[in-house]
Amino acid sequence: MRIRKISKRSLANSASEPWVDPTRRVYCEGAYAFVPVKEGWPADGEIPNRRPYDGPGYQRMGDTLLLHGAAPTEEQLAALIAWEDPSCVLHAAAHEGVMRKPKTAVLYGEPHEVTFREAGIIYTLDPSQVMFSQGNRGEKLRLRSLIKPGERIADMFAGIGYFTLSAALSGGNIHAAEINPVSFAYLLKNIQANGLEEKITPELGDCREKLTGVYDRILMGHFDAPEFLKHALEHAETGTVLHIHGVGDRKNAIEGSLEGAGYRYIISEHKVKKYAGRLWHSVWDVKLL
Repeated sequence: MRIRKISKRSLANSASEPWVDPTRRVYCEGAYAFVPVKEGWPADGEIPNRRPYDGPGYQRMGDTLLLHGAAPTEEQLAALIAWEDPSCVLHAAAHEGVMRKPKTAVLYGEPHEVTFREAGIIYTLDPSQVMFSQGNRGEKLRLRSLIKPGERIADMFAGIGYFTLSAALSGGNIHAAEINPVSFAYLLKNIQANGLEEKITPELGDCREKLTGVYDRILMGHFDAPEFLKHALEHAETGTVLHIHGVGDRKNAIEGSLEGAGYRYIISEHKVKKYAGRLWHSVWDVKLL
């Protein structure tokens, strides 16, 4: 591969240069970037084509990489660092408790705040302190397509704004509850960064104590959401739509709660992402009749 060697500080400015070959990946090492050059343009030299990274999957958030599942081997970690040139690599084995605190191990670098954009939304967070799943991107986009401007919406597990921000961008008026103070602080920051202060009312605390009145739509983006359904139904009426997340087959439990509360309903299941083995993270849309 023919390349030009430039400083990493100059990398952003070089993106629009006519000599840059956009079909190949930039390679970074230390303070330098090796930028692929189109045929017919001067180059500083050649380097062997890099072998694509084929190790465990990962999420990139700003300059930080987050791995789930089994921890990588030393060889896999070295290959990942060479491929992506991150400033930090974290391994998140699980999320603990109702506050969804990530159980993370630092594999490389130092954890820090990152800011990035996903589907037109700006997020800031420290992935070593709060959870974020890029696997939910499709569900956020689906949610946007369902919401009508002016809907009164409760987000019972707002986090840093996973679904809250998407719902607000669609014109909903969101009452966002979050029990984790660290996540709540990032929620406030992300609301401001996206200019959604007039669409979102955030509250720190237990959603079971913070919901008020009746909502047109209730977002329940937590794996334990079926256990909170009875509390959500206290703030629902005919026509309310609930989006109930869970892992595995939770449909029978959800239907049992609905029937026990005396509701007629329409229910549909949507798979969000593979969770582990044969288990899926799913969301059940329920419209009360």
